[in-house]
Amino acid sequence: MEFTHDTLVEASKTWGLFYLIGFSICVMIYTFLPSNKKRFESAEREIFEKEDGPWK
Repeated sequence: MEFTHDTLVEASKTWGLFYLIGFSICVMIYTFLPSNKKRFESAEREIFEKEDGPWK
């Protein structure tokens, strides 16, 4: 089988799409795992300091 530019472009578009879809699914699963709930809630609270507020 001869690898031409068109063959490589088609393969990269096809497998790149599957890779991105699979990676997105893995990120969504990681995000919604119950074991990560405490970590994300603490990150949500700690992003702002208590003294942060509107400029005076």
